Amino acid sequence: MRHPLLRIHRLEYPFPIHYLCYAVWGLFYAPGNLTQLLKLPVLLVFLANLIHPMAMNALNCAADTRTDARNPRKRDLAQAATRIGVGRVAAIALAELVLCFGLCAVAAVLLHRPLVAVTMAAIVALHLLYNLEPIHLKRRGLFNPIALGASFGFLPCILSHSVVTPLFAGPTWLIYSGLGLSVTARSLWWMVPDRAADAASTTTTAAVRYGAARMARLSCGIALAVPLALSWGLWLAYSPFWGILGAALAAGWFGGQLTSLRTISLRSYADLRRRSMTPMMVANVAFAVVPLVAR
Repeated sequence: MRHPLLRIHRLEYPFPIHYLCYAVWGLFYAPGNLTQLLKLPVLLVFLANLIHPMAMNALNCAADTRTDARNPRKRDLAQAATRIGVGRVAAIALAELVLCFGLCAVAAVLLHRPLVAVTMAAIVALHLLYNLEPIHLKRRGLFNPIALGASFGFLPCILSHSVVTPLFAGPTWLIYSGLGLSVTARSLWWMVPDRAADAASTTTTAAVRYGAARMARLSCGIALAVPLALSWGLWLAYSPFWGILGAALAAGWFGGQLTSLRTISLRSYADLRRRSMTPMMVANVAFAVVPLVAR
């Protein structure tokens, strides 16, 4: 077993690269020069944006220990939580979320921009609502992937952007919406192989409620909408060339999901991460690089 602390924070390949992309998307797409990214408020928000996805995963590990124990793909996750202590895992996650809000509150005070603190408060609230009763959005059907798309994709972009500048251009909203939709689509797709274990523990995820096949198709449908939003936003923000290239890059998300559509429930956890999520990871990195090159 990997080190329990690494496992509960989901630090296996390729998730750390995803976390890094979530943290820098908004920083790179915000107008300005790269020297702005070295200012203290920006660094504080970058750190908070890097930590909160890991804190959310640790909290989810504590909340879902019984469910994960029934899932062959996640049994070692439950074992890691048990080794540390479920209560201690929850305490670590909550402390990390408090730290994230504290970092953003300091940045908001330094810049006199309440939006920075408010956005992180919204992210923390979604993480708590996703995992804890009585709301527990994880078992609320389609609210599950929508919450993940907002808290991992869309809102972190808004948070990072707002610490660089309070001004948002129209194309930026399209780009951030496309990035958020990509996380929503991937979250739906990732529920499919967990359907049996979730059903056995009466965790009514969207895949349990509506069926694995339907949710896999819906995931691919949302993934098809991602290139539209991103290419349109990049076209308006930079040039037609970047819009066309953005559409081609966004096909990485769709390709990763489509190639595994028929066999996703049969594949091992490691195989899903290596083969199916690698194209998604490459697309995430590419969309972090695009604004740096297109400026």
